[in-house]
Amino acid sequence: MPTPSEPLGKLGFLTIGSFDGDDPGPGHETTLQVVELGERLGFDSAWFRHRHLQYGISSPVAVLAAATQRTRRIELGTAVIPLGWENPLRLAEDLATVDVLSGGRLNPGISVGPPMHYADVRDALYPDTADVEDFSHERVSRLLRHVEGKPATDFHGTEGIEVFSDIVQPHSPGLRSRMWYGAASLSSARRAGEHGMNLLTSSVVRAEGPGTFAEIQAAHIAAFREAHPGGAAARVSQGLVVIPTDSASAEQKAKYQAYADARTPRTAEPQGPARMLFARDIVGPSARIAEELYAHAGFREVREVVFALPFSFAPEDYLQILTDMATHLGPALGWRPATT
Repeated sequence: MPTPSEPLGKLGFLTIGSFDGDDPGPGHETTLQVVELGERLGFDSAWFRHRHLQYGISSPVAVLAAATQRTRRIELGTAVIPLGWENPLRLAEDLATVDVLSGGRLNPGISVGPPMHYADVRDALYPDTADVEDFSHERVSRLLRHVEGKPATDFHGTEGIEVFSDIVQPHSPGLRSRMWYGAASLSSARRAGEHGMNLLTSSVVRAEGPGTFAEIQAAHIAAFREAHPGGAAARVSQGLVVIPTDSASAEQKAKYQAYADARTPRTAEPQGPARMLFARDIVGPSARIAEELYAHAGFREVREVVFALPFSFAPEDYLQILTDMATHLGPALGWRPATT
């Protein structure tokens, strides 16, 4: 558990990969350059959000495939792929392919549930099966079975000059241990543990009972580890929005604070019928951010973090934020940059 005397083990960052719908190329290129920067700065991991029918990365696995060819060391993850949009067998093929291309650096994060705005998209996504699609955790089990190398068919062998496998190809044996689940509820955290997955926690939780955001998040982590075969050793990563300002200009500091202030009202109480509770963005000098993190009950339960970058900032802002994370905030948490 990180304390001022115990170093943080792994430092990563998360980006949505925003782009201009009329000219998407530059935005995707900027995203790849941000990953390259992260590797140079010694970050342990870079993660992509997943957005469908929006102006953020809709195919993180494809973009991560490109990132594997422009990096050598940094781990690459998704946070998270909503399985309601995916065929588990096909996704297993894509994930294994990118893992092979990366040399075993892929960390796929997934979640389940109906696709967002399902009533509006169902006819385009599942025109013939919309009413019978299973969006439960069985979809996770299907994906994990394929990733593990369990048979996907009864047929294998040679037919003419073609050779067929009964398991997903390519098979990447180490990938199963790097599968993550993005959980916002207590039941999902428990289920992730039962599946033997790693747990991604973020800046939003479901307020199913009393308590602050930090207390609820810490309870989710405890439930996950209680259900996980690995117990206290099970991997958990925390993902808050953290913006260090050590080297920021006055203009950048004002922009960052305005961004956080605009988002603060939603942190006062649970939002909507699902009672989603958001964490407050943390903006300021790294020394102060470190103090706030050490006082955070959720942070005290993890040894690795994936800090989320704000959605709509300019490339020069990400350069400053990531540089300050690697050179100021990380060291303030006892972290040491990885070397190539």
